[in-house]
Amino acid sequence: MGRARTPLGAKLCRHREGGTSSGTAISDVVRKSVLDRSIPGRFLPLHCSASCSSSLGDSGPLPPAPREVHVGNPVALSSSQARPPAEFTCCTRGRVSPMAGAAPITAFGQAVIGPPGSGKTTYCLGMSEFLRALGRRVAVVNLDPANEGLPYECAVDVGELVGLSDVMDALRLGPNGGLLYCMEYLEANLDWLRAKLDPLRGHYFIFDCPGQVELCTHHGALRSIFSQMAQWDLRLTAVHLVDSHYCTDPAKFISVLCTSLATMLHVELPHVNLLSKMDLIEHYGKLAFNLDYYTEVLDLSYLLDHLASDPFFRHYRQLNEKLVQLIEDYSLVSFIPLNIQDKESIQRVLQAVDKANGYCFGVQEQRSLEAMMSAAMGADFHFSSTLGIQEKYLAPSDQSVEQEAMQL
Repeated sequence: MGRARTPLGAKLCRHREGGTSSGTAISDVVRKSVLDRSIPGRFLPLHCSASCSSSLGDSGPLPPAPREVHVGNPVALSSSQARPPAEFTCCTRGRVSPMAGAAPITAFGQAVIGPPGSGKTTYCLGMSEFLRALGRRVAVVNLDPANEGLPYECAVDVGELVGLSDVMDALRLGPNGGLLYCMEYLEANLDWLRAKLDPLRGHYFIFDCPGQVELCTHHGALRSIFSQMAQWDLRLTAVHLVDSHYCTDPAKFISVLCTSLATMLHVELPHVNLLSKMDLIEHYGKLAFNLDYYTEVLDLSYLLDHLASDPFFRHYRQLNEKLVQLIEDYSLVSFIPLNIQDKESIQRVLQAVDKANGYCFGVQEQRSLEAMMSAAMGADFHFSSTLGIQEKYLAPSDQSVEQEAMQL
């Protein structure tokens, strides 16, 4: 934990200076290895001299205190030459992974992603308050270095490691390039994040992620961070927020579907898509279809007919048909409507998230048949809830069904 961080402008990959390909810190590698003098830079694993295994989960008597070997220490190197590696005591017995504890505890959480202005920070605030009201211990982690003036109580703030304004000034980068650099910097210093999350083991994590779309569609830094968290036994669900008013424009809705599909394929996490700000859905226009058409992503050919009525999009009908066909071929995208001020709406979202990351089946919940069936079946039927949301937030149409059909 006392390891010095990489200075700005000299961002190092975690493979440098003797790190392993899995991102293990050099101090851990040295503690578990000795130098082979015949091959510079090569590490030989220690062999336990007691009748035990080096795995963390084995039971048995603890061995004597481990012998520390430090690079550059002539005394330690001479002692390693005097004894073969097999005489060193096992350094893994009696030690635990920083994120595991004496008995490994699986942690759960949400990675809140989405374009700028979609309501990610507001969602983190509302969801954290809702979870605390349910009795869960919640830790909100801010991974957005451009996020200032946080409205929620932040347990871990990436601004302590790197700030967007500092990167922009030091490296003469713009906001987009600076944000990408900050994520790469965090990826190269994951030991800092792990040290921050270690004392919070047992909490339910909510990660407030940056809103730059490139990070979730094709840039690898954020995906690498999530992948490393999975190795720490942290089960996350990606909660992707999209403004609901995009449903009022067929072209924008198809664009949102493409972005959501690309994000689901790139992030590689259990995924829940949300239509946020449902109370403002018709402030930018009327919906052409019922709300369930957009949440369940039904036959998109009807949207093509709407686009064909626009002289601009009429020239791109074949392109739009290919995009719609791609979305329907994957058949992965669906949405849950969300109004962060409505407790019932938040409860529906939480039920889907808990099912996606396995929290409802974990050790934190009572393993009863009723709870498992409720989690397995209840989150899949949204028609009645979607109909209730439509009646609550959408103004009823004054036209008859025949009149609407004639307009179509």
